[in-house]
Formats: sequence, structure tokens, C-alpha cells
Amino acid sequence: MSDSSPLPPVRLTSAAELARDALSAPLLARAARLARWAGPDTRVDAGGGLVEEQLPAAAEVLGLTGEDAAAYASEAWRVAVDTGLVEVADEEAGTVAAGEELAQLTGGSPHDVLAVWQTALETVLADASVPDLDDLVDAMDEGGEVDLSRLDWDPEAEAEFLDGVLGNLYLLTVNEDGPGEGPVPLPALAASMIVPGDMGEPTNDVLEQVSDAMMRLDDQFRLLEPIGLVEYQPVDEALMAEADDDGDDGAGSGAVDETDVTRYGMVRLTPLGLYGLRARLMEAGFQAPAVGELADKGADALLDGTAAYGPTAARAETEQWLARREPLAAARELLAAARGGDSGAPLRRLRCQQALSLVGLPAQEALREVLDDPELGGLARVWLTEHGAADVPAPSQDLVFWLTIDTLAAQLAAEGNSEELQALVEGLAAQHDGFFAAAWRVEHPATADVLEAMGRLHPDKKVAKEARKAAFKARSLSNGG
Repeated sequence: MSDSSPLPPVRLTSAAELARDALSAPLLARAARLARWAGPDTRVDAGGGLVEEQLPAAAEVLGLTGEDAAAYASEAWRVAVDTGLVEVADEEAGTVAAGEELAQLTGGSPHDVLAVWQTALETVLADASVPDLDDLVDAMDEGGEVDLSRLDWDPEAEAEFLDGVLGNLYLLTVNEDGPGEGPVPLPALAASMIVPGDMGEPTNDVLEQVSDAMMRLDDQFRLLEPIGLVEYQPVDEALMAEADDDGDDGAGSGAVDETDVTRYGMVRLTPLGLYGLRARLMEAGFQAPAVGELADKGADALLDGTAAYGPTAARAETEQWLARREPLAAARELLAAARGGDSGAPLRRLRCQQALSLVGLPAQEALREVLDDPELGGLARVWLTEHGAADVPAPSQDLVFWLTIDTLAAQLAAEGNSEELQALVEGLAAQHDGFFAAAWRVEHPATADVLEAMGRLHPDKKVAKEARKAAFKARSLSNGG
């Protein structure tokens, strides 16, 4: 995932709802309960962890039972310390006091609560990148130090792998072509990190790597669920037993029956998880927009900002922008921002046209005002005609061709060489005899680029050649040749 281009925008729930989710996340709730329980008699070791004798009492406060109760209590205490809910008052005596952050959970703003939760998330993510306890014990030398070479474990690589997985999960969630709020199968998520994009049939070695990655992720997502980052359905233990009986490694041949895919683990980001991962991505230098960020900005920021958005996100952003403005004034501002001869202008005009369709009939007066505008007149005629307006002047042939080039340039910028654009190109060439003979003379900054694209996209070699010749003439004309 590159940090040079913006990620698709995410729809976040309100800060108040997210804060409520954070407070109800089991691990943070346990940490807060222990912070309130701690008193003058509470003792910690040199690392700030609860001394072993107090773990049973801590587990009892949390209502935990069973053989893992002490471990869960210890984990919650560590989160309490790392987030500042508890502070070590005297390292030598091992005493503690309530931390400043504890008050933020009850008296702070939603953003204060979310800041505490974000710190807790970092603690859990760090824990998720550490090998399990049995492996650590096996790798200890005689002096009690962990020998990383015996672990076959690279801390930085492990953290980068988990960051990459979570980044892919975020991208799948916010991408309009992805599963959205639905769960993602664990094999698909593991494969996204292992299988090269240009690989046809994965090799056995690659499948084995995917299987190993699945098992690591299964452990990691089990750790990440209690902090509220994900909802996770673990790999079916019965499935693992079956695989062991067959002498397999857990993922079988990689050909997972769709009816059984849920047995291999399913994970989805929660709304809180989307918030948390977006914050981490932005801190790492990614552009990770959120729907609604442009609502208070000008129309130029709206049209440029939504240029790379998918249709659903662009509409949602535009609806929020329009909701804060008077319709006619908004229409005029949008039209003014749509002008220009730069490379981004055609797509701005397309986004403007889409926005004006949301304004509806109150935009009619603003559109009539620009009928004679060389850049907006064609857009205005199309909009007015589509909305059943009367007395719409017919466009000149030059305006029709200019609008055609402008529309194709916008579609190219929005979709690239898509099947829809190819169909549009084929339709234009078929409906307008002599299209290329006239199109190369159109005085539009994108004329040559559009004709070159038509030459690439049209399946008929003869028509494609005509388009390329027209593009050459257009470029020569623009260069003064």
C-alpha cells in the first residue's frame, strides 16, 4: 500500500458513539476497573506489573475465573499502567496511585476517551507481535535473556506484517468494491500479504506460507478483539484437528469450499477499529480522508477533494456539503469552482454536474446564468434538458464536440481505461460519422489525450488508427504546428 495517493474515504460514526464503544471494549473496561480498585496496599514489581500474590484478587474484581484468569488480569493491569490510568507512585516501594487519565474516562470529552483507547490499542498491537509464552521460554538462555536468533523472530518484521495486514483490512473495508462492513475471510487476508498480485496458481510453497500466516493472524486477532478493534470468528479448532489427522498444515490445498469458508476464520473491523486504524495510517503519513471533512470548505475543495472518491462516497460527501448551504448559492459556488483549463477541470465539472443533480430544481436559475459560458454552457444545457426545463437553447456543433471531449476527459480521470469508457468510445465512433475528422480541431486542453485514449480503447484497428492520427493532428495544432 502506497502512502503517496489518498486512500478511499471512510465513513466514521460520531465521536460520542465511538467513545461509548471504547468505554465498553472489554479490555479497556477491565483496565479502568482495576485502576479504580487499586489502593495503598496494591503492589507492583520493577516493571510496573501487579505482583503475583495480588493477581487472584484482581481477577476476582474483574469477575474472571478459570486457569487464564490471572493472565487476563495481568494484561488488563498492564493496559491500565500503559494508558496512564494508574501511575507508579514509588518505584522502590512498589506503590501506585490513580493516574491523570482515569478522570478522562468519566469527565473528559469523547476525544479524550478515544485518546486513552488509542494508547491501549498500541499496547495490544505490541503484544500481538510478540511470540507466545512457550516459544519465549524455549528461547531463554541460562541468564534468563531471550535469544531472538533461537526464536526465528524479527520484531520489526513481525510488527510490519501485522501493520500491513491491518492496512489491507482497512482498505478492503473502505473500498467501494470491497466487502464493506461485512467480514473478510482469514485466508483471503493472509493471501493478500503473501501471494504476488501477478501470480496465477499459487505454488505449494506459497500456500504453506499463507497457511502459516493464517495461524499467526488467528492468534493475533484473538488478542485484538477484546480492545474493540475487530470482531473475529476464530479458525475452527475442529478443522485444525482434522488437518492434523490428515497430516496437513491447516490450510489444506488452499481450495477452500465456500460453504466452509467461515471455519477458516472471519474478521471485520468495528467502527471503533476503523477510527483507530485511520489514526494510525495518518500518523504513518498516509492520506486517509473521512466523509464529512469537506463540509465546511469551499466548493473548489469539495470538487477537487472528491475527484478520487468512488460514487457512493462522493455523493455522501456532497450531501453533507449541501446540507449546510442555501441551494441557489451552493449551485452558483459549484459552477464557479468548476471552471478552468487545467488537467483536473473536466473531472471537477463532472463532480459539479453530479452535485447539481442533488440540488435539484432550485439550481435552475444558476444554470441559466452560465448558458453562454464556454466551459459551463454545455453542462448547463444537459442539466436543464434532463430536468425538463423549457426554452433551453440548442447547442452549437462546436459546443457539442467540446462537451464530448470534456466528458471523455472526466471519465478517463475518474475511471481510467474502464469497460464503461470503452463502450462509450465505441458508441461515439459508431454514431458520429467523421467524428475524428472534426474532433482534432476542438479547442480543449485534453483533446489530444482523449483521442489517444480512444485509439487505445477502440477494438477496431481501423477506427483506432483514425483516432491516433487525429490525436497527432491535435497535438501538432496545440504546439502551433
